[in-house]
Amino acid sequence: MITSTMSTDLILTLILLILSLDFLLERTLDILNRENWSASIPKELEGIYDEEKYAQSQAYEKDKNRIGLLSSILGFVITILMIVCGGFAWLDDFVRQYFSNPIALALSFFALIMLGSSIISLPFSYYSTFVIEEKYGFNRSTLKTFILDKIKGALLTAVLGGGILALIIWIYTLTTVNFWWMAWALIALFMIFMSMFYSSLIVPLFNKQSPLEEGELNTAISKLAKKVGFKLDNIYVMDGSKRSSKGNAYFSGLGSRKRIVLFDTLIDELSTEEIVAVLAHEIGHYKKKHTLSSIILSLLQTGAMFYIFSLLIGNASLSEALGAENHSFHLGLIAFGILYSPISTFLGLGMNVLSRKNEYEADAFAAEHHSAEALGNGLKKLSVSSLSNLTPHPAYVFFHYSHPTLLQRLNALKG
Repeated sequence: MITSTMSTDLILTLILLILSLDFLLERTLDILNRENWSASIPKELEGIYDEEKYAQSQAYEKDKNRIGLLSSILGFVITILMIVCGGFAWLDDFVRQYFSNPIALALSFFALIMLGSSIISLPFSYYSTFVIEEKYGFNRSTLKTFILDKIKGALLTAVLGGGILALIIWIYTLTTVNFWWMAWALIALFMIFMSMFYSSLIVPLFNKQSPLEEGELNTAISKLAKKVGFKLDNIYVMDGSKRSSKGNAYFSGLGSRKRIVLFDTLIDELSTEEIVAVLAHEIGHYKKKHTLSSIILSLLQTGAMFYIFSLLIGNASLSEALGAENHSFHLGLIAFGILYSPISTFLGLGMNVLSRKNEYEADAFAAEHHSAEALGNGLKKLSVSSLSNLTPHPAYVFFHYSHPTLLQRLNALKG
């Protein structure tokens, strides 16, 4: 009993320590990032931002930072109180009044957690969309679209997330010790399936995608694809302007399911040459096998996580650390998620380093096979029109950026 109590106390201490250190780290990075802002336009941004646009970008960053700070403080305080005051344990006792099956218990438990989280985050999400984004001319979403997005997102989470969780718990109840590799195989299949079919199955629930019409842009893209030996049958235009004025493009799918999707806002904002340069960058990711290598690394990380999880999930101290008398899979999952977060953060830093390296390689591919100047001009336009922070602190970039900064990319293109 003494060993169990010490183990429980140690786990609780580690959970509170990890949450607190993570919160302090994020706030420190935010402070460093804010200190990098300057009232006058830095010399390296001359010719990219004018004085008015630069001042606007600084104001935009400050407004986003304020609402983000309030949201993170509230989230941190509620999480700590839920642990210290036994909120998770109370919720577990509540659902046990109605369910005894471990799958039903877990699904109802997480459904209430997600409901509470959605209620808390809703005002922040609304304010960000209809006050901040509206203030700077980005928002094009209506209240109806906003509400429908929330409902659709919740339903997708319930169906996909709930379904996968139910299968994992079912596998665990059947196998216990060796469940990790079966659960890993399930997640691997899901990840590969989503990589191939996300754009054709999930995106249409939120946006319309139409084949790119014949014309100058289509011809230019086809010419590029043929030049670099990239078989491309699917070029789509998405109604991104339904929600925001910010432009974007992305590449999705594997094999015959691959497709390129252009936001209509991107087509309106960039010239044909610049759009083709952006797409050359996306094709560069595919030709350099960045997409495939990222999927493989994600699968390996997921497998390692499930293995470590399988070693700890049977420990009742995980649930006891959250104040519960009955050990359960769902409480163990919450405790493990927090305990594993330092490892996840470390692996995430490595993935960010690799991702930034891949971005440089994709830029170099676009420069070699199309035009460095066109890509640079396109990146400038997209950054300025979205009021991006072009002077983030290096530490903030290291922890949070999966892409190099605009200035880093422009300097690399010049080289």
